[in-house]
Amino acid sequence: MATDPPLLTMSGITKSFPGVRALDGVDLDVQAGESHCLLGQNGAGKSTLIKILAGAHQPDTGMIRWQGRQVTPRSPIAAMRLGIATLYQELDLVEHLSVAENIHLGHEPTTAGFLVRRRTAEAASAALLRRLGHPEIDPRRPADTLSAAQQQIVSLARALSHDVRLIVMDEPTAALDPDEVANLFRIVGDLTAAGVAVVHISHRLEEIRRIGDRVTVLKDGRAVARGLPARTTPTRDIVSLMTGRSIEYALPERPAAPPAGTPVLQVRGLTRAGEFAPLDLDVHAGEIVGLAGLVGSGRSEILETVYGARKPTAGQVLVDGRPLRPGSVRAAVRAGLGLAPEERKAQALLMLESVTRNVSLSSLHRFSRAGRLDHRAERAAARAATRQLSLRPDNPSAPVRTLSGGNQQKAVLARWLLRGCRVLLLDEPTRGVDVGARAELYAVVRRLADEGLAVLLVSSEIPEVLGLADRVLVLREGSVVHTAPARDLDEHRVLDLVMEGGPAS
Repeated sequence: MATDPPLLTMSGITKSFPGVRALDGVDLDVQAGESHCLLGQNGAGKSTLIKILAGAHQPDTGMIRWQGRQVTPRSPIAAMRLGIATLYQELDLVEHLSVAENIHLGHEPTTAGFLVRRRTAEAASAALLRRLGHPEIDPRRPADTLSAAQQQIVSLARALSHDVRLIVMDEPTAALDPDEVANLFRIVGDLTAAGVAVVHISHRLEEIRRIGDRVTVLKDGRAVARGLPARTTPTRDIVSLMTGRSIEYALPERPAAPPAGTPVLQVRGLTRAGEFAPLDLDVHAGEIVGLAGLVGSGRSEILETVYGARKPTAGQVLVDGRPLRPGSVRAAVRAGLGLAPEERKAQALLMLESVTRNVSLSSLHRFSRAGRLDHRAERAAARAATRQLSLRPDNPSAPVRTLSGGNQQKAVLARWLLRGCRVLLLDEPTRGVDVGARAELYAVVRRLADEGLAVLLVSSEIPEVLGLADRVLVLREGSVVHTAPARDLDEHRVLDLVMEGGPAS
């Protein structure tokens, strides 16, 4: 196989977005009939690369050769016509259409050019589903009545209805149980045996051992290894390739002794079916506890459930020993919880409003006098809170949309500072923040903890969790697989745990 000309060659692919160089000269080659695994941490460039291949993004520079000729897919439809199909983790079926209608969407069999031959489409769909080992799926059934595994099979059938030569699968097993994973791998084996190439993106190294032929590793937008043998390359080598970046930002010193006494935040048996397993954790005043794990491990869901934005299946959250009403943000805020969400522009900030209004939003009752808002008191309190965090520019009247990412995050933190919160929940606190502002935010969070705040932190950047947290819970597929003081862990060890759930081989 390796001596044949590649089915696909991507050479020197670069892509930049405002303020971010997502891909920096990436090379990738895939052979016909090969299962090629694409690895990398969150933010390494995997999604951008496959979106360029799928025609959803256009490269800034670089070349794509497909079956020996240079091509530039300008849209997903153009890529599909070439024979390249992409199955994203979030499947894109049209829920109210039938299975057959989804499989043939955009290329329906017709009579006289416009009358859809429904029975022909259903018969062809049934044949594809039998080929994929799922004859029980009725082509007439609405897509929204299918299980996650069945929807994935329908997406595969749609790809095969176009006579594709290459299928990209982005985290295809994330929502599947072990039997469904085994069936999917059987299908991949059948496809590659028939000459179809598969590019498989996964964080699970045990899957790569089972399904992969070769591995390409991306790190910080570059291909740091190409064509490694999937089954024989040691896990430690793969993990080392995925990590090793220098930490370009200063992290504050941790207290020498761990906090003692009664925890401010207690979580007991908290669970949400299908998202995370029963969880127990404590966070003391002055302590930063980090949740480390990959996307889909349940980190953000845990934070949102603690905050009351999601209702738990079971378990409880206690603040200062008092249980909170499950699924109530109002109860959480009144008890002293504050959340800085991952998507701060969409979920935390009123982008057209002033800094003052964004900071005072959770404390407006303090400035209400006989049903009227005391704007002078509101501005003074907001300014005092933002000055504690060195928010710049020091202009409470400025629209929050005019601030940098780091200062917008400070505005969210100032809101909870003004509210007097006891527990701060941080979800990806430095996402979209430049290197210099990161150091400032780290110092702010550490100072707030030193002043008695209890902090629960989620971040996709393992060095950030290890450098900022006092104690770390490592999550894998919704379960805590390890708990330890942050100083006893390193990036390699955490990656080993989140990818394989145990020690590196």
